[in-house]
Amino acid sequence: MTTKKTILFGALALASTHAMANLSTTITAASDYSFNGVSQTQEDPALQGSLDYAFNDGVYAGSWASNVDFADNTDIEWDFYVGKYATLNDNWSIDYGIAYYSYHGGTSSSHGNYPEVYSKFGFANSLGQTEFNFWYSWDYFGTGADHTIAMVAHSIEVAPGHTLRASFDVSNSLDGNKYMWDAGDKSYTHYRLAYQTSYSGFDIEVAAENTSLDYDTADERVVLSVSRTFNL
Repeated sequence: MTTKKTILFGALALASTHAMANLSTTITAASDYSFNGVSQTQEDPALQGSLDYAFNDGVYAGSWASNVDFADNTDIEWDFYVGKYATLNDNWSIDYGIAYYSYHGGTSSSHGNYPEVYSKFGFANSLGQTEFNFWYSWDYFGTGADHTIAMVAHSIEVAPGHTLRASFDVSNSLDGNKYMWDAGDKSYTHYRLAYQTSYSGFDIEVAAENTSLDYDTADERVVLSVSRTFNL
C-alpha cells in the first residue's frame, strides 16, 4: 500500500444519517477523490455511492464505496460503519461510531484494511454550525501504527440555500517507525474552504484546499462534487 494514501474516511466521508429517511442511498460524482487534501485518484474523477439505514433512536449503519488509484493496482475502496447520533441539548450534538476500510483490485490490496473509531461534536447557534471531530486507528493501513485525525470546522449560511464551510485538520502518525507519508512527515495539516448549495434535488460543493505536504497529489486544488440522495 502506497504511503500516499491518507484517508479517514473518506470521504470520505462518514456522514451522519440523522436527517435522512430510514433507508437511503447517495450517489456522488467528483472531479477528484480528495481526502484530507490528498488525492486518492491521482487527481482524476471519482464516482462514489453509499447505502445507509437510520434507526429511530439515532443508531445508523451503512456502507460507502469509491474508485481509487494506488500504485499496487488497488482501484476500489469499500467502507463499512455503524454509529449513533444524538442531540445533547438545544445547541450540542454528538455523532460517534466505528468504521472499517477495505481495499480491492490488487493482490496485496487487503493488506491495507484497517478499523477506525470516531467522535464528532456539533455546536449550532445563530452564527452557524461548529464541528469538533476526532478519528483514531490502532492499525492504520494494516501497519500496526496508532494514528489520529483532529478537525475543527465551521459552516455558516451566507444566504438562503448557500453555505460556506471552513475546516482545518491535523493528521498525526503516533508511530513514525511504522507509518509516515512520502515526504517523511509524521504529521501534516490540511485546510479547506467550501461553498455548498443545492439545485433541483442535487447537492453541489466547490472546495479549495491545500496541505503542508510537499508532493503533487497533496498540493493546492479545487474540487467539484455533485451528489443526490434517494430515500428508499
